[in-house]
Amino acid sequence: MDSKLKVVIIIFLVVGFVYFVINPGSTYERIDIVGSTSVQPLAEKLANAFMENRPDIRINVQGGGSGMGIRSTQQGIVDIGMSSKELSSDEKKDITVIEIGKEGIVVGVNNKNNVFDLTIEQIRDIFNGKIKNWKELGGPDLEIHVITREEGSGTRSAFESIVMGDTEIKSDAVVQSSTESVKQSVASDPGAIGFVSLAHMSNDIKALLVEGVEPSDVTVANGEYLLQRPFLFLVKGENTPVLQEFLDWIKSPAGIKIIKNENIVPN
Repeated sequence: MDSKLKVVIIIFLVVGFVYFVINPGSTYERIDIVGSTSVQPLAEKLANAFMENRPDIRINVQGGGSGMGIRSTQQGIVDIGMSSKELSSDEKKDITVIEIGKEGIVVGVNNKNNVFDLTIEQIRDIFNGKIKNWKELGGPDLEIHVITREEGSGTRSAFESIVMGDTEIKSDAVVQSSTESVKQSVASDPGAIGFVSLAHMSNDIKALLVEGVEPSDVTVANGEYLLQRPFLFLVKGENTPVLQEFLDWIKSPAGIKIIKNENIVPN
């Protein structure tokens, strides 16, 4: 068992113990969810809304990355794993994959950058280091600073699959461990470029058009915007009645409304 999984188990035990100490007479059924930090905020909102009408159920949501969500589900440590990347055939073994929706991946630059549209080939050549200066793309005479996510990030895995093909992200790219860190790096550096999830996009950075198409929930839904990835829940084995109730509720009008409010296109 790796160290991250041990940390997840410890967190769950501590949360459960603290609640029992505070509410020694309380009884409730519990659902543990772990995985993608991109899916995590949506999962938390879904869980909180569901628990409002079911005080007898406690849903605990933790991050850790898509890799963590897949491994935790495979090993039966959690009830639901979260992933923001497609699973391989090996990863899918004995796992039921539930697509909550899909989301765009935004390629963002500093607000002072006058570049507004890139092709996938140009983005690939930036991130693999072939294009080194913004003036090669009609932008300012500035060295390009590539910002990326860490290995195991669902956002990075999806970006690599869609954009990078057989090439790799340049070895000297600045690696950040969260979407917010990527945005902060790009916002503070006129030469920077990075990628973030559409759900977490803000005015701090400028979203680029890709192949002439603006990233939005509409262009993700109709398939025009090419940089998109799934938001997945993963379960293993037979669902308990409580777990099935939660999964069914997610597909209800109330659940779908929350999904849409988070700029995710429902499945």
